[in-house]
Amino acid sequence: MDIVCLDLEGVLVPEIWIAFSEASGIPELKRTTRDEPDYDKLMNWRLGILKEHGLGLKEIQDTIAKIDPIPGAREFLDELRSLTQVIIISDTFTQFAKPLMEKLGWPTIFCNSLEVAENGEITGFKMRIENSKYTTVKALQSIGYNTIASGDSYNDLGMIKASKAGFLFKSTEQIKADYPQFPAFETYEELLAAIKNALD
Repeated sequence: MDIVCLDLEGVLVPEIWIAFSEASGIPELKRTTRDEPDYDKLMNWRLGILKEHGLGLKEIQDTIAKIDPIPGAREFLDELRSLTQVIIISDTFTQFAKPLMEKLGWPTIFCNSLEVAENGEITGFKMRIENSKYTTVKALQSIGYNTIASGDSYNDLGMIKASKAGFLFKSTEQIKADYPQFPAFETYEELLAAIKNALD
């Protein structure tokens, strides 16, 4: 039994924090897991910037409402789901993901949650489990699934390495150079063909 595990941001939808950086005019918020491997460090840094500028959940959700999936993502996901089970494993948060899941046809997503005060300030975040992408594929393997994984960032490498087949998608030149053992693709057609080849 195979199950495909996909990253969300950069793979199926644009990076939320980059979109919010542009909408808010705060260039520092463009930093993502493509740049910073330590997710806790990155999120705590982001929350500090939000607090400094008096921005909260509503402002980010207003930006997310305007984000559309990457062209071709919905069709890719629909075709993939007709072939095998698919789970999106993301380090984003339920409060961010819902409108994007609607636009993608409600796929299954495993992600984290934000701690939000009554005034809308994001006061913290709760990770579902430590090293969530790697831990999740190992858990799926423990109940009889072979995993096939794809992502674009440093925090996807654990699940890609641990899977029977793993692919980089729309990744950075640095990550592709550092991990030449993983096939790297730029189009959904290429990625779909590679996943089909990896399926039992």
